[in-house]
Amino acid sequence: MANQTPKLLRGRLLSFSAAPDGPEDTGAYAYVQDGALLIVEGRIERCGSYAVVGANLPANTDVVDHRPHLILPGFIDPHIHFPQVQVIASWADQLLDWLNDYTFPAEMKFTDRTHGARIATALYDALIAHGTTTASAYCTSHPASVDAYFEEAERRNMLMLGGKTMMDRNAPANLCDTAQSSYDDSKALLEKWHGRGRAHYVITPRFAITSTPEQLEAAGSLLKEHPDCHLQTHINENHNEIAFTRELYPEAADYLGVYENFGLLGSKTLLGHCIHMNEREKAVMRDTGSLAVFCPTSNLFLGSGLFDKVGLEKAGIRTAIATDIGGGTSYSLLRTLDEGYKILQLQRQRMHPLTGFYWATRGNAEALSLTERIGTLDEGTDADLVVLDARATQPMALRMETAETLFEELFVLQTLGDDRAVVETYAAGVPLKG
Repeated sequence: MANQTPKLLRGRLLSFSAAPDGPEDTGAYAYVQDGALLIVEGRIERCGSYAVVGANLPANTDVVDHRPHLILPGFIDPHIHFPQVQVIASWADQLLDWLNDYTFPAEMKFTDRTHGARIATALYDALIAHGTTTASAYCTSHPASVDAYFEEAERRNMLMLGGKTMMDRNAPANLCDTAQSSYDDSKALLEKWHGRGRAHYVITPRFAITSTPEQLEAAGSLLKEHPDCHLQTHINENHNEIAFTRELYPEAADYLGVYENFGLLGSKTLLGHCIHMNEREKAVMRDTGSLAVFCPTSNLFLGSGLFDKVGLEKAGIRTAIATDIGGGTSYSLLRTLDEGYKILQLQRQRMHPLTGFYWATRGNAEALSLTERIGTLDEGTDADLVVLDARATQPMALRMETAETLFEELFVLQTLGDDRAVVETYAAGVPLKG
């Protein structure tokens, strides 16, 4: 990347140092009414009050005044499906029907490199419009889809995670690889992309149903050989899925036992959904440090069930929240938080807006083990940011006339906000939305 002119962003700053217990937990978050960030070469060099940060600036500093808007770390989405841009909003029954009727046909198109490049451009445009600066994506089984995904991330200098979907059964023949080819392709892609610029490769067996034991063994070998990589897959999303998995792996103690037996669990393992978990599975997730990724709009859309945030966290399990595009119905983390709030309300697990915004920023960065780079406004971290306007629409502005606290403002953003509330999205200090 070319050298950047130093940039000072002025506005109201909000960031988190820990998961807040509520509004009184002031040690968990920092709010600066008139704050500023000095960005030098894509990183936050100084963060604090405008009076302090704005003093003694380099002579050529570009000053951008975002007042009265909020500046937060960019949103982080730890579970999306790159090839499902044209699958979102497809009328279907439940998970397995949806995969067969819509997802697999859409993924077949990615044999065409031109199609992959076009969809990658559309995906990144949508993420940026909604304030998302980092995501972890499932690509297709075609290596070219991974190249298209990371090439577009590289063009925009975005920190992105992703990997080739490994699946060698229970899918159309021209989408299936083999245990050996999935290992070879994944290893080659990993060596090409992991650590190149801001790219992070993720070992990606789709789920137990579409992988033979030999393929899951291959995924486990990759993870053992490259322990700095993440692994992502799905678990316990749907009752039919669970029953089919038990038929395919009768020797396993339960669904999680399948992944456990092949060495796929650990602190960088992202397990999508985790809705129907038994007590043994919870204990194993806790002991291995594996992540439970909540996908509320997808869970509602496919009728999968209700994520038990409190129960999982009481069991010592770390959690994250994600859009799950295209089973999910919105690219927006704001809309996702809103639907997540409603799912938790149904279980009498009321979520404070501070908790929601922690989850979408630092919380998801912690889930990805990337807080040294993203998810905060800490000095020395990458300047991946989102600027939010709680008065972006007429209904929001009308409601904000009576809002008196930061927490009310956050809840307005969460409940009524979408891409219109995103004023700007910065990746490594460069504005990408405007």
